[in-house]
Amino acid sequence: MEKKSSGVFAKVSAFFKAVAANLKEIGTTFTEGDWKTKVSYVIMGFGPLMRKQYLRGAAFLAIELGFIYYMVSFGAFYLKDITTLGTQGRGFNPDGTVSYGDNSFLILLYGLLSLILIALLILVWRMNISENRREEQHIKEGRPLPTVMHDIKSLLDEKFCFTLLAIPTLGIFVFIVLPIIFMICIAFTNYDANHQAPAQLFTWVGLENFKNLFSFGQAGFGGTFITILIWTLIWAFFATFLNYFMGMAVAILINKKGIKFKKLWRTILVMTIAVPQFVSLLYVSKMFAADGLVNAYLMKWGIIKTAIPFWTNATYAKILIIVLNLWVGIPYVMLVCTGLLMNIPEDLYESARIDGANPIQMFVKITLPYMLFVTGPFLLTQFTGNLNNFNVIYLLSGGGPQHMKLVGGAGYTDLLVTWLYKLTINDTNYKMAAVIGIMVFAVTAVVSLVVYGMLPSVRDEEGFQ
Repeated sequence: MEKKSSGVFAKVSAFFKAVAANLKEIGTTFTEGDWKTKVSYVIMGFGPLMRKQYLRGAAFLAIELGFIYYMVSFGAFYLKDITTLGTQGRGFNPDGTVSYGDNSFLILLYGLLSLILIALLILVWRMNISENRREEQHIKEGRPLPTVMHDIKSLLDEKFCFTLLAIPTLGIFVFIVLPIIFMICIAFTNYDANHQAPAQLFTWVGLENFKNLFSFGQAGFGGTFITILIWTLIWAFFATFLNYFMGMAVAILINKKGIKFKKLWRTILVMTIAVPQFVSLLYVSKMFAADGLVNAYLMKWGIIKTAIPFWTNATYAKILIIVLNLWVGIPYVMLVCTGLLMNIPEDLYESARIDGANPIQMFVKITLPYMLFVTGPFLLTQFTGNLNNFNVIYLLSGGGPQHMKLVGGAGYTDLLVTWLYKLTINDTNYKMAAVIGIMVFAVTAVVSLVVYGMLPSVRDEEGFQ
């Protein structure tokens, strides 16, 4: 504990030292810089432009002008209401026309965008100051400044990676980073069916939604959340490790010497994952319905008298989902393991046989350690993916069966991600869906980090080299 505390303290101390060093450099650059550098503190890129660094200066100036245009045109209009998310709802003017008022959704969206752009502008402004300082140092040392053609060639050669990644980075920001921040903010509002923009305003409510998530009262989400969280972890565990070990067993069996028609068996297994899950899982779901083929034939053969409630009994439904997932998951793991098993040196097995090891001992001491070492990251990926495995759950059971004890339209086979979907689509309860989304991220991140630190390939990278 003391080592962790000292490590955290060191990181915090290093952060503040870096901030202090940056502030000192900003002040030093201003006091020691020439008039071109001083003007660049207000008009970004002015110094480089005056020193004939046209490409760099134009880039800094264009960013500043673009930011000013955005803020003046509509950014500042939304930013001023970010603390209230609007005060004027929809109504009617004295002449009978509709007064649309404020739009809380757009205020939050463009307000967040404005804040992020302000932070990015500060970063670019700091880069602008550093650029002026570098140029002045070049001039003082008598070194020539890079020409425009040199900058262009650099962007197309040694710095081509930055040029190539510029558009993808922008796309990640617009389509991933901004929506994630927006979702996190929604968790602190009362955005739901009764407060839905643009017809009604929604506003900030602090930690009220998180308190509701962990409330075990009659209308609280606590009991439902714990029930679904436990099932999510149980499902991810069995869906990952049963598929892994049974897929490995199938791969070992098919690769065993003396087994005929190996290509045929692999082809048959691959067919189960070649068919789209949307088709195969929906079909299998209907087969196990109360009036499906399975119940119909079991009653026809006299094995049962009444239909087995596969999808209406919570225990039956959970067991059936785990079993049916084997049909989808085993072939995929089998393909992964097949190639890896062929890479295990045969000499290890020959030495083990000479020492008198039986097949089980050879599997435990040779095959399994090697497979776990190589496929550890894959296993973690599978576990993380199963925590958010929407397709299997929703297509087989739809998250059911439902019960009045579970709130938010949840069912006993719902995962956190399918419950989030229902809260969003069916109940339009965006505030609680956002809270659940944060919980999904927290659970996935914690489990992934803990398991990642336990992987043999991480703890002992040189072990099998």
